[in-house]
Amino acid sequence: MTFETRLTDTAAEIGAALAASLAARGDEPVIAAMRYALEGGKRLRGFLVLESAALFGIERAAAMPAACAVEALHAYSLVHDDLPCMDDDDLRRGRPTVHVAWDEATAVLAGDALQTLAFELCCDPRLGGAEARVALVAALARASGAEGMVLGQALDIAAETVLEREGRRLTLPEITRLQAGKTGALISFSAEAGAILAGADRAPLAAYAAALGLAFQIADDILDVEGDAATAGKRVGKDAAAGKATFVSLLGLQGAKDRAAELVAEACAALAPHEDRAETLRAAARFAIARKA
Repeated sequence: MTFETRLTDTAAEIGAALAASLAARGDEPVIAAMRYALEGGKRLRGFLVLESAALFGIERAAAMPAACAVEALHAYSLVHDDLPCMDDDDLRRGRPTVHVAWDEATAVLAGDALQTLAFELCCDPRLGGAEARVALVAALARASGAEGMVLGQALDIAAETVLEREGRRLTLPEITRLQAGKTGALISFSAEAGAILAGADRAPLAAYAAALGLAFQIADDILDVEGDAATAGKRVGKDAAAGKATFVSLLGLQGAKDRAAELVAEACAALAPHEDRAETLRAAARFAIARKA
């Protein structure tokens, strides 16, 4: 089985589990918007949860609630990021964004509900004892809040003010810090989830995830330049049009590609303690910079 097939099959599996989690919750507009927001996507974050759990002998069914949790959290972030007060996007995964398909108020509430669903899923007894579940909740809270994803989004918004008032774009260290939160924090949680559930050493997976998260974002910046909107499922060329600092604008297109490749090598090397058992995670790192969407 190729990596792409494994990822696709896992995405379908996670999608079915997410649908089941909402099956008995009615058909109110906010619930319908949640279902809509959860559809599609590569499910790479959920995939990383399941594969990191497998390193420690944790069965897929036992780790599935955590995989669903991070995908629900990620979906909430996309719904809110697309709002007019944030990135103001009208296309996501090849379809109208939630606030376009419904309205802004419904999008805000659907995002809020997806966030709370994520923490509800982290409390599922299938994940193990109370200590493991509390550790998972704490890790997801740190990754998604003011020390992680939300901080990254706040820094992204602040960067627009820097551009307008000071006439300068962010430096490489500044954009690296921004993206470590906005994109990297949830990827780090996902890759470390297996170790969290197993109560094991998280250091190798943390190093892997830090490199992977940055490589993933660099690949996104490259796709914004070279990608096709129909394939990517979202608008491309927006960063350059807005004059935003990206890894491509700072390093050049080839420089960005070279840096992404270096990061993938770092990510793969970090998994050495897990030997051949981590080969699927290494394939995930290589996929992160080879994808077209």
